[in-house]
Amino acid sequence: MALETRLEIKLSQKLVLTPQLQQAIKLLQLPQLELTQALNQELTENPFLEDLQEEQVQEEQTQEEQKNQEAEPPESTPEEDVLAPLESLMTFRADDYFDERSSDGRDLGYFTPGTDAPTSFEQFVSSSPNLYEHLNWQLRLNTSDEKLQTISEVIIGNIDDNGYLRMSDEELAEICKIPVEQVREAIRLVQELDPPGICARNLRECLLIQIKMLGLDGTLVEKIVQNNLGELEKKKYKAIAKQYGATYEDIMIAVKIIEDLDPKPARNFSSHETNYVIPDVYIEKTDGEYQIILNDEGIPRLRLNNQYRKLLMNKASLTKEEKQFLEEKLRSALWLIKSLDQRNKTIYKVTKSILHFQEKFFDYGPRYIKPLNLRDVATDISMHESTVSRVTSSKYLACPHGIFSFRFFFSSSLQGNNEDISSTLVKEQIKKIISEENPKKPFSDQKIADFLNQQNITIARRTVAKYREELKIPPNSRRKRVEF
Repeated sequence: MALETRLEIKLSQKLVLTPQLQQAIKLLQLPQLELTQALNQELTENPFLEDLQEEQVQEEQTQEEQKNQEAEPPESTPEEDVLAPLESLMTFRADDYFDERSSDGRDLGYFTPGTDAPTSFEQFVSSSPNLYEHLNWQLRLNTSDEKLQTISEVIIGNIDDNGYLRMSDEELAEICKIPVEQVREAIRLVQELDPPGICARNLRECLLIQIKMLGLDGTLVEKIVQNNLGELEKKKYKAIAKQYGATYEDIMIAVKIIEDLDPKPARNFSSHETNYVIPDVYIEKTDGEYQIILNDEGIPRLRLNNQYRKLLMNKASLTKEEKQFLEEKLRSALWLIKSLDQRNKTIYKVTKSILHFQEKFFDYGPRYIKPLNLRDVATDISMHESTVSRVTSSKYLACPHGIFSFRFFFSSSLQGNNEDISSTLVKEQIKKIISEENPKKPFSDQKIADFLNQQNITIARRTVAKYREELKIPPNSRRKRVEF
């Protein structure tokens, strides 16, 4: 086959994502908190952008200062003559007082010795120690061997937030360049520290460490944890009693002790903060009609900086690089403001469409939610389905019935008696049935399916099991409660 060079003209369609379009897509899918962070970052990097709210606050402060300066001093009154001797007291400095009090050599404790500045009260604010500090503090009290202490510190540094050691002995030995036996000796030392069960490799070892600290070595409790965690999870107490030739009562006493052990010994030292949901949209009913309010609290209100715009207009005073830089930042600022406005309009349209399809939900509550998919909303607002997907991702809506994720309103349908039923409603029914069951005899998935079929909801047992797992509800064998 001969090689040759030739010219061809082809007509084809390609989707090219420009940087501006990529930015618009990114802004569209950002939730409230991340959007605020992104805009604050742009305010820092782009000189053409400024926060309108901050500008208003500065203007108000400037106007107030001008008013105070222009205000004339009030005329003297008899009361001022009476209070005149107190002027010296009002102008008396606290430093003068403490200087006088400390002239006799006493340290009042309010100032750092050798300095004139007072000690900050923030230095006295107590903070709870984290797991690493707590273990290292005990380690220094339990051993004076510096080498063993160094190995133990490496081990403590590899303990996760639940209190488990996630590295093997060989990996730790390779890191510390020491024999495996020394690593195991250090692990045994750390496992003796508080909280009980710390530095275990798995749940069984964690429970065994706690059992040893309770002095229950060799008892029925240790045997059950060592050999029967699977049967214990499924509550096969009679089988365990038969295996060890023990009475049912003895097994239940051992089970009670095991249930009181802590499977996550380090959870009380967790430093994770609770992040509360901030709704992106509010829906309120006023005079019989629903109002859609976009939540812009905390979000910077962007506008162009006039000083930099005037600077760019005076091109004669700028070099080529400065002109190019300012023009690029101006285009970026304009596109960001435009993308932000487009984002708000799109969220409003999607919310309005959801309100249209789920009006009964907003009127009467979750029991009246209908099946809905992204395609229905996309068709209603004449947008692509992927755009609706980005809008509804990681965003929340607040209404009189509570705060819900946008994805809550989108669900598949199940066949009912007269009309299709939302899977979200079916999940709520499953939660209700399980909450009302007898803990001693919990319902099986088939029994729950039978109850739903009696309510004219056609559903299979495997579908009930699927929804139950999505709701993070354990099976009936694990929900069973036994009285001790």
